[in-house]
Amino acid sequence: MSVLTIVLLFLAGFVSGSINAVAGGGTFVSFGALSLTGIPPIVANATSSIAQLPGYFTSVIAYRRDFARIWRGAMVLAVVSVFGSLLGALILLWLDNEQFSAVVPFLLLGATALFAAGPWLKPKVMHEETAARGRNLSSPIVQFVTSIYGGFFGAGMGIMMLATLGLTEGGDYHRLNAIKNLLANVIAIVAIVVFVSGGVIDWASGLAMVPGVALGGYAGVWAAKRVPQVAVRGFVIAVGLFLSAYYFAKG
Repeated sequence: MSVLTIVLLFLAGFVSGSINAVAGGGTFVSFGALSLTGIPPIVANATSSIAQLPGYFTSVIAYRRDFARIWRGAMVLAVVSVFGSLLGALILLWLDNEQFSAVVPFLLLGATALFAAGPWLKPKVMHEETAARGRNLSSPIVQFVTSIYGGFFGAGMGIMMLATLGLTEGGDYHRLNAIKNLLANVIAIVAIVVFVSGGVIDWASGLAMVPGVALGGYAGVWAAKRVPQVAVRGFVIAVGLFLSAYYFAKG
């Protein structure tokens, strides 16, 4: 790996971490940068998951005080997330790079559309008692489907989970976001274990990105106070459309 490639991956990690801290969607940048360096799409997807892990951990730390009151209610969702993420990651490894490449532009377009619609997909906040009466099996079933997607690809997963949790769970936004962050860690860790076992991680590229992601996450807190979110969202959407066009052209 050349010094230029290492620098580019570090910078991509920094931008990715910053974007995740401000508006979410940093996976588009990390996956795109890895793809553009010539890494096969399955390996790029798996390596991007590794690179984003520090950001998932720090998001959980931010809600550590909330876990005392949500962990019991979130346990069922965490369990189904394990099985869903496992299934999604195994489906990814079952495909070859040509098959995955054919699916990637559609996944990117869908994730980009989901990200663009994010402001209109804010969670519907319900009182916890109201949600409990109508929840029954809907919450774990919907979370199982979401976690399959998260284990398979993952871009836009956070927005998707906030929207679905808002429809199936109760409580205020911070409770929903705390549950989302917890489940995102579960999904990411399970998928990463599968990817490592399957030998589809480009460790050198991932290690070049991780410090950038960590620094970017810190810098993103500063940027969040100064950079309009609409500008960041516009950049992420542009990256998603560019990558979609790139993979359509390759196909």
